[in-house]
Amino acid sequence: MTAVDYTVIVVYLAGMLALGWWGMRRTTSTSDFLVAGRRLGPAMYSGTMAAIVLGGASTIGGVGLGYQYGLSGAWMVLTIGLGLLALSVFFSARIARLKVYTVSQMLDLRYGGTSGLISGIVMWAYTLMLAVTSTIAYATIFDVIFGLDRVVAIVLGGAIVICYSTLGGMWSITLTDMVQFVVKTVGVLLLLLPIAVIKAGGFAAMKSELPPSYFSPMGIGAQTVFTYVLIYSFGMLIGQDIWQRVFTARNDKVARVGGTAAGTYCLAYAVAGAVIGTAAKTLYPHLGAPDDAFATIVKDALPIGVKGLVLAAALSAVMSTSSGALIACATVANNDIWARLRGRPANASHDEVAGNRLFILVMGVTVVGISIALNNVVEALTVAYNVLVGGLLVPILGGLLWKRGTGAGALASVAVGGTTVVGLMFWKGILASEPIYIGLLASLVAYVAVSLATRPTDAAVLDAWQRRLAGDPAPEPAPTPANA
Repeated sequence: MTAVDYTVIVVYLAGMLALGWWGMRRTTSTSDFLVAGRRLGPAMYSGTMAAIVLGGASTIGGVGLGYQYGLSGAWMVLTIGLGLLALSVFFSARIARLKVYTVSQMLDLRYGGTSGLISGIVMWAYTLMLAVTSTIAYATIFDVIFGLDRVVAIVLGGAIVICYSTLGGMWSITLTDMVQFVVKTVGVLLLLLPIAVIKAGGFAAMKSELPPSYFSPMGIGAQTVFTYVLIYSFGMLIGQDIWQRVFTARNDKVARVGGTAAGTYCLAYAVAGAVIGTAAKTLYPHLGAPDDAFATIVKDALPIGVKGLVLAAALSAVMSTSSGALIACATVANNDIWARLRGRPANASHDEVAGNRLFILVMGVTVVGISIALNNVVEALTVAYNVLVGGLLVPILGGLLWKRGTGAGALASVAVGGTTVVGLMFWKGILASEPIYIGLLASLVAYVAVSLATRPTDAAVLDAWQRRLAGDPAPEPAPTPANA
């Protein structure tokens, strides 16, 4: 690392804080703070959506999977992109028309207000662990850049994200995500990818040096790919962090077109990460751990200045996911849990930016504390997605697709699916496949059986739900001053 590289990184970090301050000046209401006023156009929407779904796991982890398995290591990020495409094409327009702030509020609308608290707790656990995985990743990046102690690195990275997220909420996060999207595109796709391939001697040299399995589309294993689809593709369909970005779209067309563009970008990013990892395996065949591949190739193969930009791109990937998960976690904690515990319905008396800022600050400090205590990113990410998909996939998709589903069925599905997943993770291990397979099946059986055994959802509730899905205007909470 040279003075030029350090300058690039420091300027980037300072720019994130400056954009946080700028975003604060645009934030005058709860709608501005939580969903950027619901007025993002296609370019900004697609950039920010791509930024949030492609985090540290997709960048550092994606390169690591390429190092370990070759081109088939792209499957993890490919399933994220496929999930985002499915969400954008089939569901985003309806989601955007709901005009809510959280997934639990959608469940309340669909089932008549019977499942919000428990679903909010499950979603809060998912967003909390997602934020933790991104925050842990700061340790790896800041160690390469500055040689910092792990705890100091986590506190530094977390403090920067907490600062700009707390200042301007979704507006600050949107502005920083757009910069992060550009930096990530230039750093990873336009610079690191071609330089890594050239340093490895081109694809011909890579094929001659590595086993044929490194160039097999299914070298990672069919069961692994299937598990990735269940966890990540379906996770994209129902995560609060993803839905909250859908809520920022100016209209349902923006949500559909912009999300499709972001999903397509994810597919390209997936292939790039796997190719970079394969090149790193050719250059450095005996690294201690696959996840070291990204930092090693950046440190050894890139010229002055470019090294700083690519490391800034890695920071971009981590920060975009971290900030998106953090605001999602705080939104759920405030609107779906705290408000209900105090006996207030979500959206009522919640037009206060100061209250949402406080929740981001508290959740941010909590995330940093948990990140210091944990060390395994893959396990934390697996816990997050297993709990999310096992507990909430069936009642959410069932609510969107099956009129006969009831609130009692949704509650049973969340309870049975979530409990089964958690219990099997304790029994079989966090990284086992059985928890998500059996948990999803148990959730589906409970949803269908209890829904058929109970009275159908009230006709008035279904009528209000259908009108909202059709785009009938819903009253937006009245804006209040930013210092309310």
